[in-house]
Amino acid sequence: MTPSPPTVDVHAHVLLPGIEALVEGLPGLAGARGLDARRNGPAALAVNGPMVRERAPHMIDAGARLALMDTQGVDVQLVSPSPSHYHYWADDTVAEKVYRLANEATAAHCSAAPQRLRGLGLVPLQHPHLAVQALDHALEQGLYGVEISSHAPGRELSDPAYEPFWTRAEETGALVFLHPFGCTLDERLDRWYLSNSVGQPTENAVALSHLIFSGVLDRHLGLKLIAAHGGGYLPTHIGRADHAWRARTDAGANCAQPPSSYLRHLYFDSLVHDPHVLRELVRVAGADRVLLGSDFAFDMGSQDPVGALRAAGLSDTDFHRIRGGNATALLTPPTDRAVQPSEEATL
Repeated sequence: MTPSPPTVDVHAHVLLPGIEALVEGLPGLAGARGLDARRNGPAALAVNGPMVRERAPHMIDAGARLALMDTQGVDVQLVSPSPSHYHYWADDTVAEKVYRLANEATAAHCSAAPQRLRGLGLVPLQHPHLAVQALDHALEQGLYGVEISSHAPGRELSDPAYEPFWTRAEETGALVFLHPFGCTLDERLDRWYLSNSVGQPTENAVALSHLIFSGVLDRHLGLKLIAAHGGGYLPTHIGRADHAWRARTDAGANCAQPPSSYLRHLYFDSLVHDPHVLRELVRVAGADRVLLGSDFAFDMGSQDPVGALRAAGLSDTDFHRIRGGNATALLTPPTDRAVQPSEEATL
């Protein structure tokens, strides 16, 4: 009899106070905080502070994390830094300090329970020339890859400057977790927490569309990219993208196949908050491409990710794949080549 796979949550965050201490008072931080305040609005900020303070112990203390995992029936977490730690406003000197500290602190957090906690580091997308060395540094710490946002100031993920990063991630087998922070719709979403409920799935859809339509995924079909929040709006509205690809020469110029075909080369977490949407995600992406995700331990996450998955009414086979089988297969250590100096780093 084949043993049941462990339950694996691929969307879980760690708070790293050392990063915020590192950047406090530096030029650029006030402007970034001001932009974040405008995007979210005063009502959201008033709720965010107490919410984070209440939940912070589970994202800082490994013991508290493990205890809550036990109540949720989760055996293993893939832990990524809170997206608030991206700090894409930082210059290259500060950015290097941020990613090194994030990688090392996340690895230290996971070392408290290495059989149950696996980690991801950070890459400073605002400085593409640092991306490969940041990824290599993360892998050298024993992390499984890195977390990135949906864009950086002035750069989309389709920017050719990221090509060495995609190449390195693919050749090492590193995981890339796509998790937006902030939405470029700005003040249009500054009420009723639209900045998150609308902004996050929008940013996911835009970022994935850039990767698909630009040809990045044609060149890197082996990339192990996990999209948070079920990929946002894109999987459930992929028919419109396919129609554009067929109907317009400008849409299909750089993309070799219908956009829907690339969904089966990506991974998606299950955090969509609706069993019908989850079933549709499984239909278009395939049950082997969906992974359990909770957004631990923020309020926009699921307190019962296994229960949310069960509510979708999937077959037993698909349920257990998503509950942990897919992630268990994916969470294999990156190749030994990952810790060797890259060609980019030695130039």
